Amino acid sequence: MNILIIYTGGTIGMVKDYKSGALKAFDFSELLKRIPELKQLDCKIDAISFETPIDSSNMNSGHWEKIASLIEENYQTHDGFVVLHGSDTMSYTSSALSFMLENLSKPVIFTGSQLPIGDLRTDAKENLITAVQIAALQERGKPVIQEVGLYFEYKLYRANRTTKINAEHFQAFASLNYPPLIESGVHLKVFGNHLVKDERKKLKVHKRMDANVAILKLFPNMSPNVLESVLKIPGLKGLVLETYGSGNAPTEKWLISCLQRAFENGIHIVNVTQCSGGSVVMGRYETSKHLEEAGVINGKDITTEAAITKLMYLLGDNISSNLFKTVFETSLRGEMQ
Repeated sequence: MNILIIYTGGTIGMVKDYKSGALKAFDFSELLKRIPELKQLDCKIDAISFETPIDSSNMNSGHWEKIASLIEENYQTHDGFVVLHGSDTMSYTSSALSFMLENLSKPVIFTGSQLPIGDLRTDAKENLITAVQIAALQERGKPVIQEVGLYFEYKLYRANRTTKINAEHFQAFASLNYPPLIESGVHLKVFGNHLVKDERKKLKVHKRMDANVAILKLFPNMSPNVLESVLKIPGLKGLVLETYGSGNAPTEKWLISCLQRAFENGIHIVNVTQCSGGSVVMGRYETSKHLEEAGVINGKDITTEAAITKLMYLLGDNISSNLFKTVFETSLRGEMQ
């Protein structure tokens, strides 16, 4: 059983220099020395680190492509992958990877920590050890997890269902519209009926992500100029519109006119809710009926993180305009109901 750890950067790979008090990345070739508990796992662990580890605030599609390429290059020689990543944008990166890795039949587990690995009260060791254990988990010779997951504070979630909800607590992530895949206690409790069960084909890696997208959150008394300015961004191809409640927006004529002009210009607009949990239900109220009639894409219960990365993925894959709405409203990797 071979597991590959990919360190991109972030708090989990940091140790404190007790003389200066500064944090610095530790040498992942000495991983087993730092965390001897990993030797108790029945697997061989290899580690690769970005040449220059980055803060996750600097993460972009170029880095996503690099992670996808590392997985592709090592896919035949390794049984599972653990990606160590800063928590701030982990939901974005892991959502993106879920779309980029089509026909995935091996676990790709993202994890990180709120405290550096050398701190007395760190959550890094537990997160890393359990993430590796989950990546190595097999049943009847097949991986239990065959998708991109995010493990944090005793729970494994489907990555494209997650969002970061807290900057200070160890329980930093939530998946409010989909239950956990695994819970870690005295034993690992696997919820088999929550897992991907499709028969998988050969891995196909998509590396083109189109960054000509934007996110706009509606707010009361928003000026028409705000929406118009965003929709006039040169080269814009897609917009995630965060609406109220179950997908509601003002019924004012200026908004409808803006949306109609956007569609005429070939811009795809996705309706997602601002609420942490719940779903867009287009047409339930009069305040969303006009969006439905205008051809706005129904984001259903997708997260903003998954919506924006799915937009980048589909635009990068050159899905035709006629099919775009249908394809987006279809669950591709379990990201929506």
